[in-house]
Amino acid sequence: MAIPSTSCPEYRVPLRDIRFVLREGLGIDEHYLHIGAEDATPDMVDAIIDEGAKFCERVVAPLFQAGDAGCTFEDGRVITPPGFKQAYEQFVEAGWPALAGPVEYGGQGFPGSLGAVMTEMMCSANQAWFEYPGLCEGAIKTLERFGNDEQKGTYLPPLIRGEWLGTMCLTEPHCGTDLGQLKTRAEPKDNDEYELSGTKIFITSGEHDFTDNIVHIVLARLPDAPEGSRGISLFVVPKLLPDGNLNSVHCGSIEHKMGLRGSATALLNFSRARGSMIGMPNEGLKCMFTFMNYARATVACQGIGAAERSFQGALSYARERLSMRSLSGSIAPDKPADPIIVHPDVRRMLLSQKAVAEGGRFFFYYLYKQLDLANHSRSQQEREAADSLLSLLTPIAKALMTELGCEAAYYGVQVFGGHGYIVENGMEQIVRDIRISTIWEGTTGVQSLDLLGRKIARSGGELLRVFTSIIHQFCAANHDQTDMQPFTGVLVTLLEEWHEVTTTICERATIDKEEIGAASVDYLMYSGYITLAFFWAHMARVALDRLGTSATEKSFYQAKLETARFYFERMLPRTESHKRAMLSGPGNLMNLDQAHFAF
Repeated sequence: MAIPSTSCPEYRVPLRDIRFVLREGLGIDEHYLHIGAEDATPDMVDAIIDEGAKFCERVVAPLFQAGDAGCTFEDGRVITPPGFKQAYEQFVEAGWPALAGPVEYGGQGFPGSLGAVMTEMMCSANQAWFEYPGLCEGAIKTLERFGNDEQKGTYLPPLIRGEWLGTMCLTEPHCGTDLGQLKTRAEPKDNDEYELSGTKIFITSGEHDFTDNIVHIVLARLPDAPEGSRGISLFVVPKLLPDGNLNSVHCGSIEHKMGLRGSATALLNFSRARGSMIGMPNEGLKCMFTFMNYARATVACQGIGAAERSFQGALSYARERLSMRSLSGSIAPDKPADPIIVHPDVRRMLLSQKAVAEGGRFFFYYLYKQLDLANHSRSQQEREAADSLLSLLTPIAKALMTELGCEAAYYGVQVFGGHGYIVENGMEQIVRDIRISTIWEGTTGVQSLDLLGRKIARSGGELLRVFTSIIHQFCAANHDQTDMQPFTGVLVTLLEEWHEVTTTICERATIDKEEIGAASVDYLMYSGYITLAFFWAHMARVALDRLGTSATEKSFYQAKLETARFYFERMLPRTESHKRAMLSGPGNLMNLDQAHFAF
């Protein structure tokens, strides 16, 4: 059978869909006026997105496969893959790091939701390259919110300009996610200075050749700190001290990884390294959660980026690859076989990728719209409502979109068949690169416990009611539209069920505390599929409105509507299996004695 020429598929920024989500879905132009972002005019937003697309397509994306060769580590120094450093220099020269930074520290002051568009494009273009600048937003926001005036004046301007880069130094060899076990110590010295000693592992961009200075945001314990997570403080520890001398922070090694090999993941040794405290003593986790929540949103975007890139490669291949004939009759009788895109199972995989990428895009931009409101709304009530939504939706976005991003990347390999397993074609690299996302910044299990145990149970279900009331209002406003009833009717039923299963699990947990842990992952995925259904229903409504007018681009809106139908009929039913699993109780997990796990 005819085989198309194979090489790593090119990435093209889906500009039409990005604008659809921003303008037609989220009303971003009105939103910017509402929060006082007058400089973010429609023309300016378009110009920024267009230039960002050119940079990602022409500079960052071509380095995708080259980065897979990995970094070089010699004598404590990291050399990034060829072209990576030069691409970052162009990134800085064009002013991209300052896009959403505060004006008073040298930023351009555009809303974070506009920076999120650039984040998505970079995640899709080359996730390994993006890891170097990717953590700076969280570092900047943490210092901006909790840092003192001296820290802000010292660190924010060069971080915002991109002259320095930042890291998040949390875990250690013995503790993993359980940060209450960390041992890194911070000894107080004169002038509010501390000396930190300890080892941190899995530090993304902990050492590299992009910038001379690297600003480490580090969790450590004071000598008199209480045990556990209550005794953790947060510190800023630069690689280069303000006087220009090297600090006592040394890279001991970098990891040899399954994927993202172009991103250096470092082991860092702090040997009486000098730093200063961020925030109050023993409140480090509270401060660090600002950083972690931005990082979790960014990791969610990585799942979306993988889905988009894999979808583009799979779609291009499926249109060219000839194999077998359509079951309903030959589609290309002049060729030896039909293109595989005619086959239902190939379409199942392509539509799954499309539903994940486009639904996830709406989800991610919606999150950042809430961040805009939480940070810049003139209304205290609106800021609090946005904070509540972010508290609920951030763990859902992080876990759901990374799990579905992995699934979408797997489908990309499957569409290619044996050619997807070949390194030269680039599809298997997407699978390897995205796999870490379900572990980073808290595994899917950790996000699920955060959602069900901390957010839902502790709030008495109030956080859930905040979001479901928004969905109820949407359904009520659109239920009279006949073409919307297949979407709104299903959503209304699921909303009632969502509250019922939540109540059931929380009531059971008062009797058996294992209920929360046993139900949590299925509960999060169940919640995630309903959340994504709401966004797809929203997009379906816009598509129906446009199709009902004389607007052009009817094929675009028809595709959006058909993808929404696919999601509701093929993917949303997964909620049923997750519901049955979460309600089955902890017995089928906990009754087996540990000794019986032997092999």
